[in-house]
Amino acid sequence: MKTKNFLVSGIVGGIVDFLLGWLFYGILFKDFFPQPEESSSTMVMIFLGCITFGLFVAYIYTKWAQITTAATGAKAGAIIGIFMGLTHNFFNMAMNSEATGQMFAMDVGISIVMGAIIGAVIGMVNGKLGE
Repeated sequence: MKTKNFLVSGIVGGIVDFLLGWLFYGILFKDFFPQPEESSSTMVMIFLGCITFGLFVAYIYTKWAQITTAATGAKAGAIIGIFMGLTHNFFNMAMNSEATGQMFAMDVGISIVMGAIIGAVIGMVNGKLGE
């Protein structure tokens, strides 16, 4: 595994995740999902979660799968997105009395789209950095 590929593509993927989260959850579907209380520590935790997800996907792509194209990255990212979305939403349904089936389905769909885009970016960055 190339450490440079892992770190650079993971950080880029994390930043893309953060921006997509802002777009989907903060703008497009703001009224559909409950919004966190505004605070700088909340945004820092969200950003760190996004960077962690970017590094997680980058690790899989660089260590195990050798994914270096946007197309393959998007396919793998969509699969990761569906599993992450399902996992998160099953726990959310169990622990949050305000969660609904409609929120569950919408969030899983968003997770698939975001996973595909993040995966494509990470795969593309890996390819640009070379083996």
